[in-house]
Amino acid sequence: MKKIVLAYSGGLDTSCAVRWLKERGFEVVCFVADLGQGLGEGEDFQAIEGRALVAGASKVYIKDLQDEFVQDFVLPALKANAIYEGKYLLATALGRPLIAKYLVELAHKEKASAVAHGCTGKGNDQVRFEVTVGILDPKLEIIAPVREWEFKSREEEIEYAHMSNIPIDVSKKKPYSIDRNIWGISIEAGVLENLEQEAPEDAYLLTKSPTQISTYPKYLEVYFEKGVPKKIDGKTYKLKSLINHLNEVGGLYGVGRMDLVENRLVGIKSREIYEAPAATILYTAHKELESLVLDRELAHFKEIISLKYSELVYYGLWYSPLKEALDSFVNSTQKQVSGSIKLKLFKGSCIPVGRKSPYSLYKKELSTYGKGDKFDQKLAEGFIKIWGMPYKR
Repeated sequence: MKKIVLAYSGGLDTSCAVRWLKERGFEVVCFVADLGQGLGEGEDFQAIEGRALVAGASKVYIKDLQDEFVQDFVLPALKANAIYEGKYLLATALGRPLIAKYLVELAHKEKASAVAHGCTGKGNDQVRFEVTVGILDPKLEIIAPVREWEFKSREEEIEYAHMSNIPIDVSKKKPYSIDRNIWGISIEAGVLENLEQEAPEDAYLLTKSPTQISTYPKYLEVYFEKGVPKKIDGKTYKLKSLINHLNEVGGLYGVGRMDLVENRLVGIKSREIYEAPAATILYTAHKELESLVLDRELAHFKEIISLKYSELVYYGLWYSPLKEALDSFVNSTQKQVSGSIKLKLFKGSCIPVGRKSPYSLYKKELSTYGKGDKFDQKLAEGFIKIWGMPYKR
């Protein structure tokens, strides 16, 4: 019997994929990556393992990858200020190359000739998985059941799961496709496909509605050392714990909700709902600190790099030579990104209200319009003449 390793989430698609692959003669080994989706009201990994076995898996591997995820994937993206199309902080996109890496490792361990995933032919994740697997081991066969099977809708998949007695946590009334990790949650499908309809509150898992939040704001101070977040309000945290803390605090104040129509890699537009409290807070604070310590030309050029970096992550090119080269540039910009940013969380917003750094390039004596002004305004006339000279006719 041919052995295959399936990236298993425990959701509708991958649960159906286990049974579908088994019916076609495969021995299915499931791999479950713990990227932080099991926190709070998140996944129950024991239940996931049981679901995979009921569906027909011969074996289930569950591996805690949270520390590797935040250190080797989330942190580089944070340093790069990577945000796709100005809104998406790339939680799911960052997790895929790490899962694919371990898919390959497990295929080698199990002497499997193929790997599989539960991605659709319309999505980005199929590209992220398959390109990464192709880079790491081009000899492995890749099978994508959702691109091949007979089901034409999620409703048909639900019927198949029920007929096969596979326990699932989705219904026709709430047929959302959800991917969650420590860096954020992606939510799509169901009523969200109606662009004219506001996302219902039951679509959100991590954040409170801004209309239900206290009228009192929450202030917190984030301290960075060379681009790495180290402290919240003076208390030192390991990165994973820091992110978890900010997810909890930010979620209570409705921070990190995004509702957008984005351009998928395959060429279609799709509506996505995202929740990323910690990511939003850290992105805002990190970018604000950079504005304080980076000179103008470096700051402006890094904006270009950030855009390209986010595209590479979104497009599944984490292990590409260009992304590796950009990491070197980004790391060189972080040498003086140390200091703290005070933030105000209020009814879904996250606003910088205080800044300090030993490497600050802000000089009050040059910026002030009050006493102590040392800026020689007489020099401005000459500067303007020279600056505008090429444009005079």
